[in-house]
Amino acid sequence: MRADAERLAEIITNFQRCFLLNVSKELARGQVSFAQYLLLGFLYNKQTLTMTEIASKMGHTTAAATGLVDRLENLGHVRRMHSSDDRRKIEVSITPSGEKLVEKVRADMVENLVVVMGELSVDEQKSWLQIYEKLFQICQRK
Repeated sequence: MRADAERLAEIITNFQRCFLLNVSKELARGQVSFAQYLLLGFLYNKQTLTMTEIASKMGHTTAAATGLVDRLENLGHVRRMHSSDDRRKIEVSITPSGEKLVEKVRADMVENLVVVMGELSVDEQKSWLQIYEKLFQICQRK
């Protein structure tokens, strides 16, 4: 199993370079990093998160999360506000500009995946989706 895990590590690294780094023309322009896009994706699905929740979801310190939010706020993709129930708490929400960016990147991802999946047989496509669904469930538990 160790040799297979080492091969998967190599494949994942190259897959990221080949596919994820070129996932979207929007990200390729360098305006938004992949980490910033992930944060926008969390906000898109949840709408509002506290800085502590952002740090937790991103696996960063609060200071590092603040840096991500600062950049996205400067680009107009998120806004910060004080919580209505506790003014010490800062909440971050996505703006219409950020929503548009997430939708554009997701559309680019779908187009790229359609091309990649076109290289696979129907059975391979189904298997790939089943494996990724299972991996997604495992990651959700962690």
